[in-house]
Amino acid sequence: MTSPMYDTLVDLLVTRFEVDRAEISPEVTFEDLDMDSLFLVELLVVIQTETGVEISEDTASPRDTIGHAAEAIAAQVLEATAAKSS
Repeated sequence: MTSPMYDTLVDLLVTRFEVDRAEISPEVTFEDLDMDSLFLVELLVVIQTETGVEISEDTASPRDTIGHAAEAIAAQVLEATAAKSS
């Protein structure tokens, strides 16, 4: 089962960055998709816009899997949400 953030990440990769959905899985790395660190910065900016939460540029690297990146981003969103409500 995938997380909501994983699903959001996949949707962004497909709709905004024209990645073939069939090539994406939790175990696939950004390098496997021919995406470099500059691409990841752009992706994280889009995620920041979508979530309204500042995401650290070092949240994901090209060697990270899509699943790992989704978990790391979700953790930052959760942390920011908790900080806002306290």
